[in-house]
Formats: sequence, structure tokens, C-alpha cells
Amino acid sequence: MRNKLNMAGGHPIPRERNMPKATGSKTTLSLIKADVGSIAGHQVVHPQVMDAARANLKEAKSLGVIEDFYVTSAGDDMELIMTHRKGEDNRQVHELAWLTFEKATKVAKDLHLYGAGQDLLADAFSGNVRGMGPGSAEIEMVERPSEPVAIFMMDKTEPGAFNLPIFRMFGDPFNSAGLVIDTAMHMGFRFEVWDIKEHRRIFLNCPEEMYDLLMFLGAKGRYVIKRVYARSDKVPQDEPVACVSTDKLSQIAGKYVGKDDPVALVRAQSGLPGMGEILEAWSWPFLVSGWNRGSHNGPVMVVGEKNNRTSRFDGPPRCFGLGFQVTNAHLILPPVDLFDDPAFEPARKQAAEIADYMRRHGPFEPHRLPMDEMEYTTMPELMEKHKGKWESVK
Repeated sequence: MRNKLNMAGGHPIPRERNMPKATGSKTTLSLIKADVGSIAGHQVVHPQVMDAARANLKEAKSLGVIEDFYVTSAGDDMELIMTHRKGEDNRQVHELAWLTFEKATKVAKDLHLYGAGQDLLADAFSGNVRGMGPGSAEIEMVERPSEPVAIFMMDKTEPGAFNLPIFRMFGDPFNSAGLVIDTAMHMGFRFEVWDIKEHRRIFLNCPEEMYDLLMFLGAKGRYVIKRVYARSDKVPQDEPVACVSTDKLSQIAGKYVGKDDPVALVRAQSGLPGMGEILEAWSWPFLVSGWNRGSHNGPVMVVGEKNNRTSRFDGPPRCFGLGFQVTNAHLILPPVDLFDDPAFEPARKQAAEIADYMRRHGPFEPHRLPMDEMEYTTMPELMEKHKGKWESVK
């Protein structure tokens, strides 16, 4: 029997019977994103593009490929939030995401949207989306009696932009009171840090290795938090309690093709930071790399859904957050718009003021990135143009 074809394109959605069985009772939460085209430049995903993605995932749910889904956007990036029981890096789920992006790209191209399909850097799917352009963060878990999860989606910045807030949630007692007064958190957390240039990783425990951890995390262009693990018995110690996408588009394409726009999953409560502690990590607009043309430093502005787009100088870099309850591998709707709160107005106002200050530097560092971080932009072409004009100075 042939696989049923999706109405939006013609690519088959693999049927459940052709794939490996689920890993058991564990729930997997997968967040996979890509820039498949936006309206009016680097602004927002068009509703018709979003509808194409929803139609594809709805059919996949009816076929048993996934248990549940939610489609949203962060600026010009489409975000696919999916639940299933197949584990991390599952070929069928990742292929579903890839085909969904392809169908959404077709709609974007029909509408002549800007940058249609720009994050789909491979010609065809080849196992999972890692190294193909889209970014992904996944957590396989045994659901607790109550499983609240925060999902954070950034636009116009890099994976290392999550280093500071994730550290604050799980390692900074001035941010998370539970590290001091909650016996389940008092043991601290284990951080999995990736060296995204040398493609290697290290595990460091907090609080005892905190200084070593910070030595790496401060170099956010190279060392990034990939996962965080609990060290108490409230959560199995081999289960991530946070996961961040680490895909670098420039390293995949060999040139600048847009910012990486990372995403993160963070579990909350019951031996983990409370949702209030998780959100407290965003109360100050720290500086990140990205912004216009991926070549500038600027402040992160946290926004609610109504302001979930970039504008000034293609920014400032934004973070949009949704809170979900995961129940029996399903998403309890509607989600909570985490930053749609007057409590974050001072942070937004300060971010706007910092943006003013940074912009006044124009093409000068530290607003523009240092030369070694401009290697994937058009800067090498400009340097080559004047290569023969330099003279030796004695």
C-alpha cells in the first residue's frame, strides 16, 4: 500500500508501520525551527506559510507519526513543537519536520516572500535535520505527575546567546532561590557544554566546577550549553532538564546565510527551577551577537506574541517564550505567553536604551563584531579587493 501523500506538496509522510516502534512510555518533546521565508524582509512568517505547516503536521498526527503539535513563529523563523514517543533524533520525526519546511517553502516561494527556504541548506533529507540548516532541541523524558515546560525562541542571534540565561536558571543562586533553599536543587546541576568549532563536548558539575564552567561559557561564540541535567533523584540523572539548539548556519554553508536563531526547552518545578526563576533569568537585557546582517552586538529584548518580530536594524535581537503543560505526550492548550507581562517592561525599556547606545558606534567595534567573527560575512571579499594595495612598513 502506498503512503498517503500530503495535499500541500506530494511528498509522502512515512506511515507508522514502516518505522521502528516507540522507545516505551517516555515522552519526547521536539522543537525544530527554520527560516523558510518571511514577509516584508526579515519580519514575520506569513499566515499562509504557517497554515501549510499546520496542515502537514495535522495529517502526520492522524497517521500516528506524532502525538501532538503546535506551530508558532519567532520573528521570521517558523517553529514546530511536536510531542511523540520515538526518542531524540528519530528519523521519522525529523523527516516530517524537513518535509513540512519544504511544503511551507513552496508556499513562501509562490508568494515571493523574502529568503524563501533559506535555512534548507541540503538538497534532500538524509537522516535527521542536524547539519542540514534547521535548528533543533529535543528532550526525551519520563513525565512527572505535572510536567511544565518553557520554550524559548530567539531571533537574530547565535546559539551562545542562551549561555547566560540558562546558567542563571541552573547555576546562579542570586537568580534561582531554589539553589539555596530547595533540598532537591541544593546539589546543583550538570552542564553539557559543546565546543562548536572543534565538535567536542565536556560535562561540568555545579557548584563545584562553576568557575571552570564560566570560563567556557563566557566565550559564547565557541562554547555553548547543549543540555543541563539534574543531580538529585527528583528527575532521572540521564534525562535532560534543558536543551538548546547549537546549529551554526555559517559553518554548514561556509558563508553567511542568516543568523542561527537558537531555541531552547526548559523543564520547570518539582526539584527544578520554578517558572518564576526561569523567567527571572530574562529580567536584564544582556548583550548577544547577531542583529543586522549577523554582524553586530546588541541587547536581547524579551517580547510577547504581539511584538514577536524584529524591526529596528533588523532587531534588536528578540526572545519569545511560551509555557506548556505536557500531559500524556500531549500539549495542554492554550500555552502561556511568558513575556506578555508589564513586569518585563523595564527590561524592554533598558534594551531599547542599550540599542540606542550600541547603534551610535555605527561600523565601529564593539557594536560591530570583531574581525575573527566576520569571516563568514562579505568582509573577506572586501579584504581580497584591497589585497594588493598593502605596503610593508619597516
